[in-house]
Amino acid sequence: MKLHAVGNAMVKVTNFGEIEFGRGTSPSSGSSRPVGTRLGTVVARGYTLIELILVMGILALAAALLVPHLVDRDSLAVQSVVRLIIADLSFAQSDALANQEYRRIQFYADGRGYCLYRVTDADFAAPFDPNLVDYDYLLDPLHAQRDYIVDFTEGSRFEGISISAVNIDGGTRQITYDALGGTVVAVGTPGIGGQITVSSPSGDYRIDIAPFTGKLTVIKL
Repeated sequence: MKLHAVGNAMVKVTNFGEIEFGRGTSPSSGSSRPVGTRLGTVVARGYTLIELILVMGILALAAALLVPHLVDRDSLAVQSVVRLIIADLSFAQSDALANQEYRRIQFYADGRGYCLYRVTDADFAAPFDPNLVDYDYLLDPLHAQRDYIVDFTEGSRFEGISISAVNIDGGTRQITYDALGGTVVAVGTPGIGGQITVSSPSGDYRIDIAPFTGKLTVIKL
């Protein structure tokens, strides 16, 4: 620290480069008064909590607007359909096991979807007719008092997606689970497995069904 005389004032220069005027005459006004002015001192100012919240809100809004345009919508939709089919196959299997009854999923010939219903030994071999309305449909657990029918043409969520091919148990479009949770092609006859192909403009997926156990495997084509 060094002291320097400036007029009638004493100037103190610290080791950090700060300048302090001591008691005496202010060099700017010439008056005799105590002066304690510091020159060259910089005060850093941080961000307030409100400013940080505003920035985070803007970034979140930008992400919500941009991400849907960066991701292929068709690809997400077809993956959702594949997951939906797997979930319903698993539901039919577990429901058959829990209730000790047959559960069947019938895939529509036009590829628009499928339905879940009960069958018995008496009507096991009866052919499926979509024009009939007296099937013993399961109730959709997500929609109270609604038949368990999945139709991709309802709404625009799954627009352009279809089940393009079904080959189960040697050529049928249905899979039946028995009281043990296994697949059967006839009363007392284990199923031989099969494949379900889901198609969309962005690509196709195939669901492989293992014989008897009904284990599911998904393959992107």
